[in-house]
Formats: sequence, C-alpha cells, structure tokens
Amino acid sequence: MAITVNLRYRGTNGSALSFAREMSESGTVNAIRAEAGNLRYEYFQSLEDPETILLIDSWRNQNAIDAHHASPMMQTIARLREKYDLHMSVERYISAETPDSENRFIRK
Repeated sequence: MAITVNLRYRGTNGSALSFAREMSESGTVNAIRAEAGNLRYEYFQSLEDPETILLIDSWRNQNAIDAHHASPMMQTIARLREKYDLHMSVERYISAETPDSENRFIRK
C-alpha cells in the first residue's frame, strides 16, 4: 500500500518552476529519490496555469514519509520554498488495487 502526496506549488513570475529546477539541479531531487521507501518524486508544470507546479511524491508507507520529514532534507526544501515565496496545497492518496473490471480502460 503506497501513499502518494500531490503538492501544488503556486508562485508568481515563474518562481514555482525556478524552485523545481533548483531542486533538481542542486541534486536534492535525486537525494530524495534515493531515500529508503521513496517510490516516486516528480515535478510537472500545469498547461492551464504556468505558475503552478505539481509534485507527485510517493512513498512505500507512513514510516518512510515520517523518516523523510525528520531528515535534514526538509530544511533544504523549506528554505527553497521560502526563497521562491511559494504557496502550497496538498492532497494525499493511499493506493488500491485496480479491479479487473476497470483494467479494460487502461491502455498499457
């Protein structure tokens, strides 16, 4: 059972995209991906609102998330959020098996 957190970062004048770029270029994204229990850490830019960046952050379980939140990495992330004056919204999901009856709608 994976836990996925969608974080939407909103800024102005390209600040959310600059934040995501700095996270990636500084090696922070790769360091997070290397943390125990991380399944996915990926940024996307909205086609409808270029000032919004979506982070899909997925973890094996709550213990992995708690360890990530207790790591020094969170100070780096918090500092960059402040630097770029970002505002956030968060949605949290717990994975479920897709019923066989719905697999017919999935193109692989």
